[in-house]
Amino acid sequence: MAEPAYTIPAFRQRTAEGTEEYQRVSTNVGKGLTVIQEELHRMRVATKAKVDSLAIQREVKNMMVKRLDILDDIPKMPDFLIALRPHTVWEKTPVKLFCTVQGNPRPIVKWYKGGVPVDPLSAPGKYKIENKYGVHSLIISRCVVSDTAEYSAVATNPHGTASSKAMVAVKRPAGAGELCHLGLVPHLTEIHASKLEVTLLDRFSVSFGVEDGSISLVCTMVVVPDLPNVPPLAQWYRDDKLLKPSSLVQMSVGGGVARLTLPQLAKDDEGLYTLRIFTKDGTAEHSAYLFVSDAVPSKPGAPGAPMSVKAYDINSDYVLVAWKPPNTVNEAAITGYFVDRCEAGKDTWVQCNDSPVKVCKYPVHGLSVGHSYHFRVRAVNSAGTSRPSRMSDKVTALDAAESERLQGTEEGVPSAPGKVVATRNTKSSVFVQWEAPKALKNLMGYYIDGRVVGAKDWFPCNHKPFKHTRFVVHGLIPGETYAFRVQAVNVFGLSDESQESSPIAVESALATPSAPYGITLLNSDGSSMTIAWKSPKHCGGSKVNAFYVDKRNADTLVWKEVNLQAVTERICTIDSLTEGTFYEFKVQAANMAGVGVPSAPSAAMKCEAWTMEEPGPAYDLSFSEVRSHSLVLLWKAPIYTGAGAVTGYLVDMAKKGSSEFVTLNQEAVSHRYLKVSGLEEGESYVFRVRAVNAKGVGKPSQVSEPVCAKALPGTQEIVAGVDEETGDVFLSLEACEICDTSKFVWSKNYKPIGDCPRVAVTNKGRTSRLTFTNPDKDDLGKYSVVVTDTDGVSSSHTLTEDALNTMLELSYAIRHPVVPLKHGLNYEILEKGHVRFWLQAVKLSPSVSYRFIVNDKEVTSGEGHKISHDVASGIIQMTVDLFTRANEGTYTVQITDGKAKTQSSLVLVGDVFKVALKEAEFQRKEHIRKQGPHFSEYLYFTVTEDCTVMLACKVANVKKETTFHWYREDDEIVPETPPNVMSGACALPIPLFSRKDQGIFKATLSDDRGKDTSVFDISGQVFDDIINAIAKIAGSSASDLVLQCTPEGIRLQCYMNYYTEEMKTIWKHKESKIASSEKMRIGGTAEMAWMQICDPSDKEKGHYSIEISDGEKTHTRTFDLSGQAYTDAYEEYLRLKAAAFAEKNRGRVVGGLPDVVTIMEAKSLSLTCTVWGEPTPEVTWFKNEQEVASNEHTRVTFDGGKFASLVINKVTPDDSGKYSINVRNKYGGEFVEITVSVYRHGEQIPVAKVGQPKTPAATPASTPVPPKSPAPPSKTPTPTPSKSQTPMSMKSPTPASTPASTPVPKSPTPTPKSPTPTPSRGVKSPTPPRFMKSPTPPRK
Repeated sequence: MAEPAYTIPAFRQRTAEGTEEYQRVSTNVGKGLTVIQEELHRMRVATKAKVDSLAIQREVKNMMVKRLDILDDIPKMPDFLIALRPHTVWEKTPVKLFCTVQGNPRPIVKWYKGGVPVDPLSAPGKYKIENKYGVHSLIISRCVVSDTAEYSAVATNPHGTASSKAMVAVKRPAGAGELCHLGLVPHLTEIHASKLEVTLLDRFSVSFGVEDGSISLVCTMVVVPDLPNVPPLAQWYRDDKLLKPSSLVQMSVGGGVARLTLPQLAKDDEGLYTLRIFTKDGTAEHSAYLFVSDAVPSKPGAPGAPMSVKAYDINSDYVLVAWKPPNTVNEAAITGYFVDRCEAGKDTWVQCNDSPVKVCKYPVHGLSVGHSYHFRVRAVNSAGTSRPSRMSDKVTALDAAESERLQGTEEGVPSAPGKVVATRNTKSSVFVQWEAPKALKNLMGYYIDGRVVGAKDWFPCNHKPFKHTRFVVHGLIPGETYAFRVQAVNVFGLSDESQESSPIAVESALATPSAPYGITLLNSDGSSMTIAWKSPKHCGGSKVNAFYVDKRNADTLVWKEVNLQAVTERICTIDSLTEGTFYEFKVQAANMAGVGVPSAPSAAMKCEAWTMEEPGPAYDLSFSEVRSHSLVLLWKAPIYTGAGAVTGYLVDMAKKGSSEFVTLNQEAVSHRYLKVSGLEEGESYVFRVRAVNAKGVGKPSQVSEPVCAKALPGTQEIVAGVDEETGDVFLSLEACEICDTSKFVWSKNYKPIGDCPRVAVTNKGRTSRLTFTNPDKDDLGKYSVVVTDTDGVSSSHTLTEDALNTMLELSYAIRHPVVPLKHGLNYEILEKGHVRFWLQAVKLSPSVSYRFIVNDKEVTSGEGHKISHDVASGIIQMTVDLFTRANEGTYTVQITDGKAKTQSSLVLVGDVFKVALKEAEFQRKEHIRKQGPHFSEYLYFTVTEDCTVMLACKVANVKKETTFHWYREDDEIVPETPPNVMSGACALPIPLFSRKDQGIFKATLSDDRGKDTSVFDISGQVFDDIINAIAKIAGSSASDLVLQCTPEGIRLQCYMNYYTEEMKTIWKHKESKIASSEKMRIGGTAEMAWMQICDPSDKEKGHYSIEISDGEKTHTRTFDLSGQAYTDAYEEYLRLKAAAFAEKNRGRVVGGLPDVVTIMEAKSLSLTCTVWGEPTPEVTWFKNEQEVASNEHTRVTFDGGKFASLVINKVTPDDSGKYSINVRNKYGGEFVEITVSVYRHGEQIPVAKVGQPKTPAATPASTPVPPKSPAPPSKTPTPTPSKSQTPMSMKSPTPASTPASTPVPKSPTPTPKSPTPTPSRGVKSPTPPRFMKSPTPPRK
């Protein structure tokens, strides 16, 4: 079929005037051709001479390089070829210090300021250190006076060190804070922003935002000169309207970046944004569309918010508010709008209309003159109310002479737009055009909707009415097919929808391909040259199917065609060349749209025979599987292999813009691909490849195009799976983008598979599947797929042996179906001793059939057996009513469900059967037992918070006549509270539990229906469990360790709810376990555990702890007995020890004296007693508090240091009175009183009147007596009394304050009477105990 003739497009056809002008220009051009040919001849001669000169220069350069290579092998210490030079600069200006240094190996240069290393990270942006082409430089930006210093560069290599120094002086102009040392202020020529040269680099693309979100449009640029104080003049436009900075629009320019930030998006912000920068040559511009979609509605189905709210016809009490309606696609139609107002400066919104208004305008009345207002609008439909629109600009209610008025509007909505035509634009956008509606009726704009062909729901393409009849719909899925429709909008709402456009696939518009590039020489033999090139960056929407190569001598301007027949590969050998001649080449690509533009001429290449032994360059570097941190680099083998076969390849990498390449693989790889890992996300890299043979490393390939380490949006990976219907093992990829010319190219180990009987490739839409025909170990390896004519859609998957085996098992299961089982055949013992055999399938159909086989005999449902199944749960079961020894054997269930079959067996023989039989018999007995009163829960123990052990049980099926009894070792226990069986629970408390409570406890329950017994053996592990339970509660309640001093030593005490020695309690000193000994005594009471340090010394200082273990957790309490705590405790111990010793050895009356004596006159009275003390005490007798002297009437004796006597011969009434004896040594003494009454003969014997008991009173020495027991812990901290606050002991005739070293005076010292009663006999004088400084903690 012949190709149709080419028709000149209408926009390229010339008019008559244009044809005449064209002929005039052609005539003038013809006249100038002669002059041009002469000039070309002259240039050809000059060029040939230039080429010859270049050849000579190359030869000289090659010789110099060889000479330098020899010199480079000689070690050399650093040497500065160009040293630093001093600088004097003005403040706030930059300065650059640079030097050149040589040495072998290449020296490392470090910079110093005043001897201190310069760290760029210490002041970001202040310092910049560079090293380019051997020139080392230090740049100091915006110098300040403090930057004045001596700077030095120090170069170091293994052979030595060299340095160069220079002074930098920073001056401040006069009047700028200090005197100008130079006396002159430099005059800076003012540079206007429009005089700058600006080149735009990275530009913002089509963007998509959501209401209430934020977005930034950023454009980077190169500014020359780059002056910090003179940024470029940049302006931003939306739909050709200049934007001004505000709270909703933020702009910035500087540092090579122009940025527009919209912090709170609304649909009003949708539109075409243009950045316009004024430059030296005019303006530099860039535009891109911003789409803003509706936020999630407050209620599902509610409409989007209105937009473009504006006030018109402003008066003193009246404003006309108008707005644009939102687009409704799948939502219910809008029934009206609510208008809200808010007074400026306030946050309260007031609804203006009671009922929704149906048109997009509303007159607001009732405004206050001079007040300012904002307005907003909400749309309403049957589902609910929309979010409010963005509020309008501030409007002041005044009588304005002129104000913008809303144009008169015709009633009704516009008519529907005309024919809609969609055409290809780019791989992710479509160009949509339509005819304007016949009835415009003050048209506001258009809404464009789209949908995927085959889908029911439409989606909005724009969210703000668009004024023109053409629109580019962005953000579409490449390769997908869409249809479009258009609606017109005015204040009355939306028109009817237009007719749908014809379906269109999203692909780039058809055009000729762009120019190939990257022409490189692969081989030359003196008469031919082999070149290769890279594919065009843009294929033009059609597959590139041909290449055409042109050549020319470097000294001529005439191009000659190399191939008349198209070259289909990107490599070509050009023959019939002249050896020694330099040639240039260019290439054109062609597709179905025609031949594209030619590439730029290649560099001049000399036709000479390659004789080097190393291989030539690899070529055609490409990338696959580009991800955020990795990619795969592929290349083709060199055409020229050198003196031997290529054995491997080395891959070099560098960041974009850097010439410092790093070799990625130290050992050459034999295959022609390499996975590169460890990349920085968003960073761009370039690569090159060097081939290796036995003679060495060859020429590097041409440097690849920069590649950014970032995955394409929506990138998918290869999925390995098994087809659920056929059981085929496959690999599948769903491409994130595709076009008509795209192909899926599958490879194994990065070698194209092509037509292979082992696999089959099928493509459907954007999905390609590689199916294995008969998978086995030969199919293991790394599979990859590349989608051509895309931006690098590719992926890989490694098929491992384990994964293949798993998929083969699944494949076998699909091809040979079985009924999958959740649970195989099993049994359980039911109540009454019935046995249930059951299994559960994953899924059963209603047509399932099955049978039970027991010992090779089929069992059917009947007497003694019940067989059933449930389709919903997938359970098949058989119940045996009476399970006996005859039921021993093998049980099997066979299931058939459609094509699927399965069976499951259970063997019940030997010990397994005995266990089942025993359990069945037990359940039968249990059933019988539960017919009468019984224990629903047998005896168990619990421990209460006060550590009382409770033996508890639960009973069932009881009545009032049921009796309950407790026993221990067959002896009945009668608790204080009788058990109440009707409550359903009984308990026996065991307080203060200890080892003595071990034994067998029993509970019985009986009535006329039967009897049940529960036995609980408290011994062994049960006893340990109870102790642990007690320890758990006691340990949790344990207080901190408390220090208590005693005459024997220092005691640490831990109070708790209950303590018994059976608890696992460990005392530690400095992490070492303490064993009970004479030195360290361990004990306790029911309320506390204690550890006493007897006769403490400095060795016992340190950290003490008690650990209470409950079997699961260890409760630890600690005390630090060191420092001041130990000092105070030790002093208190010495005091108490001395007091105890004094108490033991003080003088005292042992016995023999009466309290009251009544005697007749003239008789003799003998008061005799036994005294004791060590040393022997002194004895003094008193009468009425006056010492009694020994004479003939009154004789005082003290025999043997033990017996003291007072004998009164022939008593008289004058001898009546209060007698007392004071027995005392250096440790203290005792004071005993006796009342003597003398009566005359014949008188009635008087009755003794004892006003207070006459008992010995202890009189301590200087050391007070300690208390007999420690003070109980207090709930509140007890302050420690100082020694001066300690109360004195009770008064006696001998002062208690007399030191032990001072002898007691013989003569008595009168003691004034005290209202305090005399203590009873045997009671020592009270001495309050001393406490530690830390308060005693309360008991929990």
